[in-house]
Amino acid sequence: MSSETPFTPSPAPVPGPTRADAFGFWLKLGLISFGGPAGQIAIMHEELVERRRWISENRFLHALNYCMVLPGPEAQQLATYIGWLMHRTWGGMVAGGLFVLPSLFILIVLSWIYLAFGQVPVIAGFFYGIKPAVTALVVHAAWRVGSRALKNAWLWSIAVGSFVALFALDLPFPVIVFIAGLIGYFGGRFAPDKFKIGGGHGSALKGYGPAVIDDHTPAPPHARFTWGRFRTVLMVCLALWAVALGALTALVGWNGVLTQMGWFFTKAAPMTFGGAYAVLPYVYQGAVDHFQWLTAPQMIDGLALGETTPGPLIMVVAFVGFVGGWTKALFGAESLFLAGAVAAAVVTFFTFLPSFLFIFLGGPFIESTHGKLKFTAPLTGITAAVVGVIVNLAVFFGYHVLWPQGFRMRFEWAAAVIGVGAAVALFRFKLGVIQVVLGAGVAGLLLQLGFAALASNT
Repeated sequence: MSSETPFTPSPAPVPGPTRADAFGFWLKLGLISFGGPAGQIAIMHEELVERRRWISENRFLHALNYCMVLPGPEAQQLATYIGWLMHRTWGGMVAGGLFVLPSLFILIVLSWIYLAFGQVPVIAGFFYGIKPAVTALVVHAAWRVGSRALKNAWLWSIAVGSFVALFALDLPFPVIVFIAGLIGYFGGRFAPDKFKIGGGHGSALKGYGPAVIDDHTPAPPHARFTWGRFRTVLMVCLALWAVALGALTALVGWNGVLTQMGWFFTKAAPMTFGGAYAVLPYVYQGAVDHFQWLTAPQMIDGLALGETTPGPLIMVVAFVGFVGGWTKALFGAESLFLAGAVAAAVVTFFTFLPSFLFIFLGGPFIESTHGKLKFTAPLTGITAAVVGVIVNLAVFFGYHVLWPQGFRMRFEWAAAVIGVGAAVALFRFKLGVIQVVLGAGVAGLLLQLGFAALASNT
């Protein structure tokens, strides 16, 4: 019997994806990217690391770590990063753009249905059930983020403080972010053990074979940092922003709705630390309270639509833009759909332009080191504050769902029952977002139809 070790052939080299291959994959991802950032990142990992082997596990996690410290939707930014790494600027634009565009088109259609037919009993009943489910989803989000981020009394104190600052003092969201970052900065200096950021994404323990972009694959020429390329990318992105805002100003004036939307969401985009739930109070303060582009109940309905469409949840801003354009009748009463669609596109452009800037600007620097990134303590403070912000959002939604006509008016027992049921489905049975939202919508529809039948018999 031979004692020789059997020959094991080495894995075949992986062919690099063509532009057509990449375009097809990024389009597919944009159409199936349900489940929030965790689900979207999981899909990319399975497809790109495990199955297609376009990028290695270590390089994938390295890119993800960078995207996690950026404001903005990390899954969309990760797609942009990998697309840019494989196919230069074209690849990044296609990957990031196709992550967003299907969701934009779907939300435009759903927003039109909502505004044009929202008073139809069937549609109204469905949204009656969705509202308390959204409140349960926000509570669940606060629990998810808090269980990961609040590791000690210092961070709990920041979370409680941010809730009080919003709920009782009505401080603007950017001020809370700044204060939390400042606390994190000094906390990192004087109590570094309390402000360490955990990895949270696991380590590259599994081998999936060689990849197109492997652990030791050198960065391609376009991904090597130079100050010249840095200045070029910065100037191009700033020029795109200035030209777009300048064109809106020339067409409708600085105080025009579209211009104010562009300027407002330019300021909102850098505030998206911690995901869409964190920035929604800021969007609410501006879009509902200040500009009155939509109402508080409409904001809740928009979040429900955003939860049930592919793409990043921050795409709820497209709904905000559509409703604002429609409500303000920007192009006259005969062109409400066009006004809404244009406003949704404007809002989406100004919200996501910074995401592309961060990747194209910082990607070459990140590619210059493949070791673990050194994250800063201010991010820990901001993440803790985000928990308090999300809890405040849950309280706000709960109030408007359970007492839609004011605290002294009738309590909505049916909505409370649906909300509790949605919470049980999320916390106890671990059901997915789409299952919970659709189930709550059906429950609301059945209740409304039942109430209508009772009313007709009396």
